[in-house]
Amino acid sequence: MANSIQARKRARQAEKRRRHNASLRSTLRTAMKKVLKPIRAGDKAAATQAFKTAVPVIDSSAGKGLIHRNKAARHKSRLNAHIKAMS
Repeated sequence: MANSIQARKRARQAEKRRRHNASLRSTLRTAMKKVLKPIRAGDKAAATQAFKTAVPVIDSSAGKGLIHRNKAARHKSRLNAHIKAMS
């Protein structure tokens, strides 16, 4: 357990950040699942629309340091490749 005032404050801040990051990570995963669901169903129009709404979520999570920018690019690339392969 943290003994000094400074360490207690750092523990509070770390917990607050952990909860906030968990919320952002959940939003990211949900956005990606909303793209994958129509891809699996074979609905290209819905998948394209969901992809357009997911891209800003993926980019913002990379901008906030939640995921690395290369990981964000990889997710976008793979989702887009799945959509293009549906033709």
